[in-house]
Amino acid sequence: MATENAPEFNQEIINQALQAAHTHSEALRASASKGAAAERRLEDGALTLGAQCISVTVRNGQACLNLPLGIGHVCLPIPSWVPNGTAVQACLAICTKWGIPCGVEVTVSLAGQLIVRKNFGCSC
Repeated sequence: MATENAPEFNQEIINQALQAAHTHSEALRASASKGAAAERRLEDGALTLGAQCISVTVRNGQACLNLPLGIGHVCLPIPSWVPNGTAVQACLAICTKWGIPCGVEVTVSLAGQLIVRKNFGCSC
């Protein structure tokens, strides 16, 4: 369930990432049907697409945001060396298997330094 005050990712950008995964999966299926068996053996169907990065403010030692695909509101722990009120960057990646979304990965960084990474659903 979404929370009004929590930042969220742009649905249109998420849709574009999902469409790219679907298109890629369809191309793999088409090449497999044309006898490209060697290429197909190397492909497990898993694909992760970066969707978007947004700014999130640390409050009470957490970065809270709303996630797509029915996941909803989540809060990720932020170590105390990142003060409350700090703007961090939260990036979303969509995890797919054969073009079907199965989860997301969220990374939170500050000045290019990874603070936390969390998967929801299948692992990316």
